[in-house]
Amino acid sequence: MNLIRRGNAPLAGFRPGTMEDQFGRMVESMFQDFFAPLAQGGRMSDDGLGVPRLDVSEHDQAFEIQAELPGVKKEDIKVSIDGARVTIEGECQQANEQRQGEHVVYSERSTRRYQRSFTLPSEVDDAAAEAKLENGILMLTLPKKQGSAARRLTIQ
Repeated sequence: MNLIRRGNAPLAGFRPGTMEDQFGRMVESMFQDFFAPLAQGGRMSDDGLGVPRLDVSEHDQAFEIQAELPGVKKEDIKVSIDGARVTIEGECQQANEQRQGEHVVYSERSTRRYQRSFTLPSEVDDAAAEAKLENGILMLTLPKKQGSAARRLTIQ
């Protein structure tokens, strides 16, 4: 049995052998991302980067993805698609200030960045992809790219 260590986090884990199918790698990546906060004591990473939770469902013609991005405005979200690779990035900035007359009594600012990148089992048609943000949930509809039909070659 071969043991392969992936990542630096203690819970990134050892896994026997290699998974050949892309769906298996996607599921493995989701589990690693799920347990990553536990490896960091339940906090965000030192650079303040959060990992949004995902729901991924596959249908005959498309993938549907829901990502939690609380407090992020739609203009602060970036979704990149490169073949079967999808990257979601977002940033949330909040400022609180309390004044008494001309004096500031309390002022606090916070910034939270989110980033998540994963590979789907098949390529995505990025021209037909759709994204919608509603109540802090980013909903992506990513149609599968239609493969070219097999072509029979004439032997000469």
